[in-house]
Parts: sequence; C-alpha cells; structure tokens
Amino acid sequence: MKIIIKNIAIEYSDEGEGPVILFLHGWKDNLHSFDSLVPILSQQCKIIRIDLPGFGNSELPQTTWNLDNYVQFVKDFIDKLNIQVDALIGHSFGGRIAIKAVALNIIKPKKLILIASAGIAKTRTIRNCFFYIFAKAGKMITLFPPFIFWRKQLRKKLYNIAKSDYFLSGKLKNTFLNVIKEDLTSFANKIIIPTLLIWGDQDKTIPLEEGRSLSKLICNSKLEIIINTEHFVHQENPQKVAEIIQKFIL
Repeated sequence: MKIIIKNIAIEYSDEGEGPVILFLHGWKDNLHSFDSLVPILSQQCKIIRIDLPGFGNSELPQTTWNLDNYVQFVKDFIDKLNIQVDALIGHSFGGRIAIKAVALNIIKPKKLILIASAGIAKTRTIRNCFFYIFAKAGKMITLFPPFIFWRKQLRKKLYNIAKSDYFLSGKLKNTFLNVIKEDLTSFANKIIIPTLLIWGDQDKTIPLEEGRSLSKLICNSKLEIIINTEHFVHQENPQKVAEIIQKFIL
C-alpha cells in the first residue's frame, strides 16, 4: 500500500488484527525483512511495516536527513494512520530510530523491542566518528591528480576495510554519515517502558557485547539471546523470535 507523508510516497503493509506492532527495518533493508515473522504474529496481532524513506519502494527524501528526521517521519506516519502503537520493534538502524523516539517521548508505544539494535556502543561511535572524518578527508584528496583517477576504487577499498555501508548507500551516503556519528547512550538511559532486546550470539555486525551494554542502560529491559544466529536473527530463527515477541507482548 502507498501513503503520502510530507510529500514523500511511502510503501507500507497492514496485516492481521489485534494489538498493533509497528516494525522498523535496518539500513539498506526494507519491510520484507520481517516476512518470516508476519504469518506467525499476524494471527494475534495487527502488523504494520514501513519502507523507510529512501529504502525499498518508498521515495528518497529530497534533502539530506539525520536521525531526528527519521524519528519525526515515523511519528507523522503513526499520526496519519491514526493508530496507537502497542509495540514498536526496530532492527539495527530501525532500533536507532526507536531508541531516540521513545526516549524523547515522541513515539509512545506500550512496549519496545530492539533486535540487534545499533546506536549505543562508545567504541563503535568513536570508530564511526573517525570514519566520518576520514571519509570527508578522502573525498577532498581524491579530487586531485593522480588520486582522482583511482577515486572510486580507493574509496571502495576504504569502506570495505571499515566494514561500512557507506559505499552502498547511494544517494543516502551523507544521511548515513549523519546517522552513524550519533551516540544514543544518554537516550537509552531515559527509556522507562518495558523493553525486550533480542540478539544473535554470533552477530558480527553489532556484537552481543553491545546488546548486553544496551540492556544495562535500559532499566526495565530483558535480553534474549538466540544461539547460532547472526545479525538477521529474526530471519534465521523466526519461530523462536516470534515466540519471544508473543510472550512479551500478549
């Protein structure tokens, strides 16, 4: 289905009946990230999923966004649909949005679920800041000969070494840089609603140690660890993840 939010055409889906669960996907992903969970959860819940602006079948924002823009977008989407969100679920980048939105009381779900959420590790934030500066410096250096001739190859190698999504972000590259430089530690500390964290024990993108740190920051939280799964834990073991979500929500 399509809806217009502040002149941006947005793709979303609405399935099932019952308590409302709103899903927010990760970077470079789309609403289909949660396809494996929907047949299970929609039996008892109303499942709403969005292609965030710039991803999937939703239009690209006309300007460079930051995390606050995405938070406000989700708020506008909820208001446009006139729904009360019972549970907000964010995976990875979607978790960043959820943490800040709930901490600032901009979005007011009854419960929060974070799946391999990004945004709070200080070591990662420091690395991201260095990467941000290095990316900007690299862009300037490669404007001049002889580096200009190898610009694309050099930058791709840099981003691969840094294990960054920047190179594959297309027109969202500057938005990506805005997002990764923000540390959400202080915001996580402000969350007071019941919160469930779900993590794969083999996650290399956002390691389990970061999940444990996040759990300590959120006072009313519980961490569930799924064995033998990685960053897309909800796709690798959807039955187990769905059972954990159902138990937490219902």
